[in-house]
Amino acid sequence: MWTVPNLISFVRLLGVPLFLYLFLSLRADVAAIVVLAVGGTTDWVDGWVARRLRQVSRLGELLDPFADRLYILATLLAFTARQVVPWQFTVALLGREVLLLGALAVLRRHGYGPPPVHYVGKTATFLLLAAFPILLLAATVPAAAGVATAIGWGLAWWGLALYWVAGFFYVVQAGQLVRVRRGEGAR
Repeated sequence: MWTVPNLISFVRLLGVPLFLYLFLSLRADVAAIVVLAVGGTTDWVDGWVARRLRQVSRLGELLDPFADRLYILATLLAFTARQVVPWQFTVALLGREVLLLGALAVLRRHGYGPPPVHYVGKTATFLLLAAFPILLLAATVPAAAGVATAIGWGLAWWGLALYWVAGFFYVVQAGQLVRVRRGEGAR
C-alpha cells in the first residue's frame, strides 16, 4: 500500500484542500497556481514512477483517477465561484461526471468495478490539468493574459471534448460488459 507512487498520489490529494484554501480563502492566486501546476505534473509522475519501479497496484489504479477527478472538480467549482471559468463550462464537465456515475452504478449492480482508464481519458485529464493553472495565470497576471487566455482555453476546450469522448467510450465499455454478463446469465 505504501509504495512510492501511492505516496505521490496521497500528496496530490492533500494538494486539493491546500489549493482551495489558497484560492478561495487567502486569495493567494500565485501560490494556488503553483499548487495546481505541481498537482498536474505529479499526475504524470506517479504513473511513470509506478511503471519504472514496478510498483503498479490496484490501490494506485483507483487512487490516481480519484485524485485526478477531485483536482478537476475542486478546481472547476472554485474557478466558477471566482468567475475564472463560466458556469456553462462547469456544467458541461459535471454532466460527463454524472453520466459516468450512472454507468458505474450499472456496472456495480452487475458485479463489475470501474472500467480501466482509457488513453483518451488520460489525455483529456492531462489537457484539463494543464489548462487550469494557465487560465488562473491569465486571470491574475494582466501582462500574461493575452497569450495565457488563448493557450488555457485551447487546452480547456480540447480537454472538455476529449473528456466527453472518453466518457462515451466508458459508457460503451459498460454496455458491453453488461451484455456479456446478461448473455452468461441466459445460458
